[in-house]
Amino acid sequence: MPLELVTIPSLADNYAYLIHDAESGETALVDVPEPGPIDAALKERGWHLTHVLLTHHHWDHVDGLEPLLRDHPAKVIGAEADSHRLPKLDVAVAEGDRMVLCGEEMQVMDVSGHTIGHLAFYFAGSKLVFTADSLMALGCGRLFEGTPDQMYDSLSKLADLPGDTVVCSGHEYTQSNGKFAATIDPDNPALISRLEQVEQARAKGEPTVPSLLSEELSTNPFLRCNDPAVRASVGMIDAEPSAVFAEIRKRKDNF
Repeated sequence: MPLELVTIPSLADNYAYLIHDAESGETALVDVPEPGPIDAALKERGWHLTHVLLTHHHWDHVDGLEPLLRDHPAKVIGAEADSHRLPKLDVAVAEGDRMVLCGEEMQVMDVSGHTIGHLAFYFAGSKLVFTADSLMALGCGRLFEGTPDQMYDSLSKLADLPGDTVVCSGHEYTQSNGKFAATIDPDNPALISRLEQVEQARAKGEPTVPSLLSEELSTNPFLRCNDPAVRASVGMIDAEPSAVFAEIRKRKDNF
């Protein structure tokens, strides 16, 4: 039975996620921007928090942890490589580690680029991947610490997951990401259609994440560095995909 997923809007444009296994009663939280909305979601459903997964150290993903744990004690899981600047971890993990969480195997993926030590958490059984600020809906995170090559490698790992994987990213940036994507891939019918759907959803105040990986593969320019149309758009027909990615990322930073 797939895990139950709850998307929790937080702060101005962050998302946290709860995953729940009805059989075991375990509930895990991915990132803690602020405690209030998470506390409310847990109480509304009568769920008992058992684990917290931290994707990276940025304040808007961890600052709510300490007050949340006062009312909802849970084991905290995060990157061993980033443990010096994360809140205190109960379990430190690294690329390739696997553990059973909420009754299902979870795979740890190092997706450094936005930060060094940024993790994604993949639940193959429920077709869920929690990517925070690495792969985002119609975009990817800024490279605050990593290199373009690192981020391209990280996105390539995520792109290799099955297309029906649900991508749970960390922010409501889809509308602005989409406006940039249209400057790189303006004649892509899948992108044009998706932008219309995003505009309609935001006009109603509806979230645009999570998204399907298959959607990202067909519309997200950062995953389309091998596509001839994208290569032509940036004038890099014969360049390595990682170089095309670097150019697209540079243009996004200046957009």
